[in-house]
Amino acid sequence: MRILFVNYEYPPLGGGGGIFMAAVARVLARRHAVTVLTSRAMRLPAEAMDEGVRVLRTPVLFRKELAAANLPSMAMYLPAGLWTGRKLLRRSGFDIVNTHFVVPSGPLGDWIARRANIPNVLSVHGGDLFDPSKTLSPHRHGVLRALVSRLLTRADAVVAQSRDTFGRVKSLYGVDRQVDLIPLGIERPSAAKQATRSEFGLPEDAFVMTTVGRIVRRKAVVQLIDMLAALDRPDARLLVLGDGPDMPAVMARARELGVAARVQHLRQMPDAEKYRILKISDVFVSTSQHEGFGLAFLEAMAFGLPVVCYDCGGQTDFLDSPATGFVIRLNELGEFTNAVRQLHDSPQARASIRATNLGRVEQYFIDRSADAYEGVFERAIVGFAGR
Repeated sequence: MRILFVNYEYPPLGGGGGIFMAAVARVLARRHAVTVLTSRAMRLPAEAMDEGVRVLRTPVLFRKELAAANLPSMAMYLPAGLWTGRKLLRRSGFDIVNTHFVVPSGPLGDWIARRANIPNVLSVHGGDLFDPSKTLSPHRHGVLRALVSRLLTRADAVVAQSRDTFGRVKSLYGVDRQVDLIPLGIERPSAAKQATRSEFGLPEDAFVMTTVGRIVRRKAVVQLIDMLAALDRPDARLLVLGDGPDMPAVMARARELGVAARVQHLRQMPDAEKYRILKISDVFVSTSQHEGFGLAFLEAMAFGLPVVCYDCGGQTDFLDSPATGFVIRLNELGEFTNAVRQLHDSPQARASIRATNLGRVEQYFIDRSADAYEGVFERAIVGFAGR
């Protein structure tokens, strides 16, 4: 197949949705011709090859961070993508478009598919349908809600990555149609080089809690500072891996509560370094207000870490208490703190959870996701030709 992926983010830009799509694209590029139309910022090249994937980046203005897009840069992707897409279609032919994120990529993928007279598979990731931390979340606005509903209806196939996202297609947008459920997956982590805690300024006998992700409002990382202060375990340390606009507020809260010396901010880093940190951690913690799926949880499980998180989002498809750690009611920070305290006090519980998580994560590696997407693409092409 000649596959065109349309996604406004592709690594190193963005978060989990772009990372997952890139991983699927690399697997499919082993047996298909794969092109990605994405955005260009931060001095990234206009065109590159990534493990067999042709990556075309259309320029957008105003983006200032790798981790987080802003509204002007997202809006810019549509006209810039139309211009690049028009030129691309004159030079190349495709059998199918796979559009990721109904907002903002949806209109561009829909236009390209109709212009080229090929099917469009629309993948929704959660935050493009529902983000409780944003006043501009599409579900809150009639015009955006109508646009999303129309794009969901027009697509030749729709893919959701969790039951949470699957349900919101109908409950928030009134679209009652077949939706394929394909869980996200991660690339199998390469063997992490041995790390010592002293390399990261940690006592060897510390209880190390780690969180990974963009430091944005939806992640509510400030709550982790409150949890650390309330934990009443002086050996506890918190590692925050990632970048984003909310990091100054996180560190200000740590200073206010007198725990700044026990908090370390490690900026976005290569996977190999991230894996070394996960390897020396005891527990993975997240106070995210909603996750469409939660790739960071899978990465933590791949290193045997217990996961403590809230119950709002797609992570409830594969996490449950007490088998994988603790899944806590949204914003019940007292319960969250008690759960971490239990894990701190019981190495035996952590060992039991380690065995469970190492086994469970085997269902969520990227080859399975890529095979499922390949099947959806083939069915969409056959169905489109029949119509």
